[in-house]
Parts: sequence; structure tokens; C-alpha cells
Amino acid sequence: MKIKKLSVLIPVYNERATIEEIIRRVRLVNLDNEKEIIVIDDSSTDGTRDILEKMVKEDASLIVLFHEKNRGKGAAIKTGIVQITGDYTVIQDADLEYDPEDYHKLIAPVQKDKAVVVYGSRFTGEHRNMFFWHLLGNRFLSLMTNILYNTTISDMETCYKLFQSDIIKSINIKSNRFDFEPEITAKILKDGVRIYEVPVSYAGREFSEGKKITWKDGFAACWALIRYRFCD
Repeated sequence: MKIKKLSVLIPVYNERATIEEIIRRVRLVNLDNEKEIIVIDDSSTDGTRDILEKMVKEDASLIVLFHEKNRGKGAAIKTGIVQITGDYTVIQDADLEYDPEDYHKLIAPVQKDKAVVVYGSRFTGEHRNMFFWHLLGNRFLSLMTNILYNTTISDMETCYKLFQSDIIKSINIKSNRFDFEPEITAKILKDGVRIYEVPVSYAGREFSEGKKITWKDGFAACWALIRYRFCD
């Protein structure tokens, strides 16, 4: 299967230092298909919005949507999904932890008719070492996913997720914050879709560099995995 058009969703909140660079890198990825970039600013307060407003004036092909109130990553993704026109969609965080050049790796299984959902695993490719407790938390959440949904995924919490657009559009996403990741994974697996994993590079940030997810989000993810296993 050849991907005709790739929609890139970029949820962003207070990423003034990186937003221009990540959009530049996404634009530079040389793919054999059309590409649209949809940025959803979740009511940034650090000047990110001003940068995006300027970028839109300079490039009409860039789609930027603004939340007037901070609602969370999941809410930003839901806003973006409504706008996608590509036959496949990838989620791209606005920081520089994930390398857009890895789109080639994500797309390859689709083009070989091996998958319709592909996750980029941080634990099977080259990566900057993360804190031990972050690693342990991610491993535990993936283990929970495997036990509850009878799968063997290595990185449920990865932010690099590629979907056939019809699939992500068909899912009723309820989560507004970081629990989007376990919810979308749970609902895809419950629908009988097998997730294909590929290794991607990862350069994780520290909290001093702007990292936002905390241990509290880990508890929310655990609850989401259990909740969506037994409820819709």
C-alpha cells in the first residue's frame, strides 16, 4: 500500500524554544507522498502562539489551530483529528525528543502491507539514556498493556504513533491529557488491530529542559488501561 498523503499532528504547549525547529525538520523529511502539517496550540503562554501566528502568515500551507484554554494533549489531538485529510496520520510532539527522519521507519511496514498502525519503540533503537524510574514506569505500563490486552508491545507510551486515518477518526477518544496514549492503544487493540513496532531514536528531555509528564500521569495511565479494558 502506498501512502498518498501523510497528516502530521503537532500538539504544542509552551514550546517556544523548539516549535520553529520541529516544524522545519518535519518539512525537510523527504517522503514519496504529500504531507500536511497541523499544529494545535493548547493555549500557550510563553510566546509560542505569537511564533505560530507569524509562521502561518509566511506559509499558508501550515495549518494552525488555537485553544483559548489549556485542555491537555489529548484534547489538542482531538481538535487536530477533525482537520486531517491524509490517508495516514502521525503524531509528532513539539519538542525535539523524536526525530522526524524516523517517519521512513514508521511508514515502511504500511508500504509493505504489513500494518495499518505502527508504533515507534524507544527501547529497541538508539536512545539517550533516561532516568531509571522513568524507564521502570514505561516498562510497567507496557507490561500492563500486554497482560490486559494479550499483546507483546514494548513501548505503549511512545509518542510516535502512525495510524490509518480512518482508524483514528473512528475511535471515540475521551481523554484530554496524557492518558490519550493508553486510551488509544487500548481501543485499537480491543478492535482487533495488531500494532506493528519499529525502532526509533529518542533523545529525552529533562524537567529542567521543559519535560511535562510526571509520575501522576503514570497513575492516570494505569487507570486508563484498566478502565478501557472493561468499559468503552
